[in-house]
Amino acid sequence: MAQQKKILISLSDSLLNEVDLLAHSQNVNRSEFIREAMKLYIKERKKMERCAQMEKGYKEMSNINLEIAEQCFCADDQQQTDYEEKLSECE
Repeated sequence: MAQQKKILISLSDSLLNEVDLLAHSQNVNRSEFIREAMKLYIKERKKMERCAQMEKGYKEMSNINLEIAEQCFCADDQQQTDYEEKLSECE
């Protein structure tokens, strides 16, 4: 296990009571409970940041994809017009 350092934190009475109840129900001491809570918090924050980055990327890509789709639509429309003109010449 990595070297551990002691820290001092301030908690309200109500929060400390809640921590104590949960720690007791999980058969761990305060330090273990808070350590695990901090690890979980950090993990969840990283997950939220990744989700936000992915959302931003998808939004940026949606604009790029829309531009490509519009370009292709114009090209398809032109091909359809050319095709119809050639068909009318055959009649």
